[in-house]
Amino acid sequence: MKIKKLLILAALPMIGLAANAQEKGPQKNDFTVAATLSYNNSVMGEAAGRSSSYKLEAASTNWNDKNLSVGIEGGWFFLDEWKLVLGGGMNISKRPGCVGLPGSGYEYGDVPEYQAVDDETFVQFNVYTGVDRYFKTKVDGLYLYAGARIGYAYGRNSSYTDDEYSMGKSIGEAFNIRGALTGGVEYYITDGLFVGAQVDPFAYTYNSTLIKPQAGLSNLQAKNHNFGILAAPTIKIGFKF
Repeated sequence: MKIKKLLILAALPMIGLAANAQEKGPQKNDFTVAATLSYNNSVMGEAAGRSSSYKLEAASTNWNDKNLSVGIEGGWFFLDEWKLVLGGGMNISKRPGCVGLPGSGYEYGDVPEYQAVDDETFVQFNVYTGVDRYFKTKVDGLYLYAGARIGYAYGRNSSYTDDEYSMGKSIGEAFNIRGALTGGVEYYITDGLFVGAQVDPFAYTYNSTLIKPQAGLSNLQAKNHNFGILAAPTIKIGFKF
């Protein structure tokens, strides 16, 4: 009888470990935070310089044309197998300008002209949200998921040059609106640490890019539509709490 009790007591920790292993992964009301490595989906409309004519091309929305970018993604499991996703980022830069200085002439030995430095401000941000449905697999800690995303990215560049040739402030703007179906896989190394990979089986992106070269002039605008298949592959590493 004593031996039987000892065997039961010895087996209890193993049973507990097995139960914990079966529960490894997300559950209702869990939160996740992950670092992502994917394409750069931000945009920037360049302001126009002084010119006798102005031309414009819409910013590319092809993910193959983008550089890799690190991002942050948060998630909330509002149900055991359903996750609400939210991510994004923002950047603001300022380049102070300088007044130009005239030179003494154009002959050898004269002091050259110092051209004015443009005063520029850059603003960029992007945000996206979506919902994923998770599916358990026979491998403990391994999950497949499928879902949808919608996102918005905006960029603005304003430029002003304080010299005799300046015609006022020039502004460039661009924005993307993107919708995508997505699918991926996540593996929970421990109950609180996971790695994953993701790709969009289908994605559509609309872009509008414009410049307002001078005050009082109408905008020059260009648009772009992009359809992507197996677009924007992403890898991630994150934590669940």
